[in-house]
Amino acid sequence: MSTRERATAPADRYVVPAEADVGAPVAFDEPIAEHHWRFDPANHDDIYLVGDVHGSVDQLKRLWDRLDPSGDDLVVFVGDLVRKGPASVKVTEFVAESPHAVSVRGNNETKLLRGTVNTAPFEPILETVAELPLVISFGDTVVVHGGLHPEWAPAAHDPDDVLEMRSVPRGNGYDGPFWFEIYDGPPRVFFGHTVLEEPYVSDGAVGLDTGCVYGGNLTAYDWRTGELFSVPGTEHQSRPDRKFLDLEG
Repeated sequence: MSTRERATAPADRYVVPAEADVGAPVAFDEPIAEHHWRFDPANHDDIYLVGDVHGSVDQLKRLWDRLDPSGDDLVVFVGDLVRKGPASVKVTEFVAESPHAVSVRGNNETKLLRGTVNTAPFEPILETVAELPLVISFGDTVVVHGGLHPEWAPAAHDPDDVLEMRSVPRGNGYDGPFWFEIYDGPPRVFFGHTVLEEPYVSDGAVGLDTGCVYGGNLTAYDWRTGELFSVPGTEHQSRPDRKFLDLEG
């Protein structure tokens, strides 16, 4: 069974705005538009958003137990389920098989699809990864892996922009300035990709990659209450301090 079939198991869980007359908060052009899933928050009780897991299945299960989703709860992952940690297949299957979970595609899933890394260890999940959307939205919220450029219309973005946006201009990496410090919405954008010492929360953007696979935390955000949850990560891979963003430092 594919990810899309699982995601729609509780009937009509999402629509593609390009194929239906729905009030999405942003309008993307192709090829992003066909990979934009739109949920109605009225159909869900609690809604959580979770940062980059990177194959850290033990941390995912601990965080999942804390969230304890049930009924019509929805858990949205910001991408990068895979690579760097030890259990990418298990993490992806966990998300795909849950009646509560969906994920956008991250840049590391995209590396698998483009064949720029060794795909052999990921063969069991390549079909599932290929079906992940680039954008998920609900209410006035947009979820992408990287971000949105604060000065561009949504239609001006290409897939690599929403997957890899970090600095403005994009090529600046961790030198900044960072798109989410400039962007003030609407819509409010939830994102991963940029590794943070602490979650970034503003009216315009919420960053949830707190470096689980580098020994930081795996973080979740309660969309309805604004509460943050986290569990300690394990250092499966080292990372230079300059690429662990401390916005307070």
